[in-house]
Amino acid sequence: MTQKMGLREFIDDLQAKGYTVGGSKQEDPVLLMPDGKAVETWKEGYPYDELMPREEYDEEKYRLQVELLKFQYWAQDERRKFVVLFEGRDAAGKGGTIKRFTEHLNPRGARVVALNKPTDREAGQWHFQRYVQHLPTDGEIVLFDRSWYNRAGVERVMGFCSDEEYEVFMDQAPKLERLLSESGVHVTKLWFSVTQQEQRTRFAIRQLDPVRRWKLSPMDLESLDKWEAYTAAKEEMFERTDTKHARWTTVRSNDKKRARVNALRFFLDQFDYEGKDTGVVHAPDKKIVGRGKKTVGD
Repeated sequence: MTQKMGLREFIDDLQAKGYTVGGSKQEDPVLLMPDGKAVETWKEGYPYDELMPREEYDEEKYRLQVELLKFQYWAQDERRKFVVLFEGRDAAGKGGTIKRFTEHLNPRGARVVALNKPTDREAGQWHFQRYVQHLPTDGEIVLFDRSWYNRAGVERVMGFCSDEEYEVFMDQAPKLERLLSESGVHVTKLWFSVTQQEQRTRFAIRQLDPVRRWKLSPMDLESLDKWEAYTAAKEEMFERTDTKHARWTTVRSNDKKRARVNALRFFLDQFDYEGKDTGVVHAPDKKIVGRGKKTVGD
């Protein structure tokens, strides 16, 4: 985009040149209305008519981050171990939520694990092996930006694993998580849900914004025509791996601010840590957060 060209002119110019998000089954999203305002694809099937106001979001986020620091001090004092899995479709808001989780935490007691594609050596190992080495020690919180559940989603849908490998994984994942629970590792599994048109809009914005373009991969674009397959894979994953010791929790993330605040609140509400402020930490918004098995849709 040149400095003399505004956003609307830039988008019009791209469309005139044949710009496309990718995929073939859905039309590309229209990003701007004739009056120059952004199209609100986030409203698709969403329980609120307005986005969470910035001022309210900033205040809620800050208060919850203070509570998260209390939680971290308590976890260190009590030598507790925590794993948080962030899963969901591409552009569902996982990365932004992780940033808000870790923004003010002491990095000596909190780590983000975001693994690349397996090497040839890792591909020949037990599927869980490269994840197990990143599990927390006493007093530590580990946040996985995608996790061993890649096998139940991307690998399953894109044909990167065999049916036998998939079935072995689906049998072993609940067993592994039960062993973690019995060993004192608390596992929280979050699924961030985004609707189809909102996902395409976010992909389009990533293509148009040079500083976000790195977030959009050829794999992301290829997934556009596999929406139904990813939905089926997600629902089977919920059915077979949502257990009492490691439940799946969905977070509706068309409104990223509401998603972040409610994900923080849900996580903290699970624990009775020292100094907990119940005026800040309480049950999350039921319109936004739900149990995986009971959630229908994306």
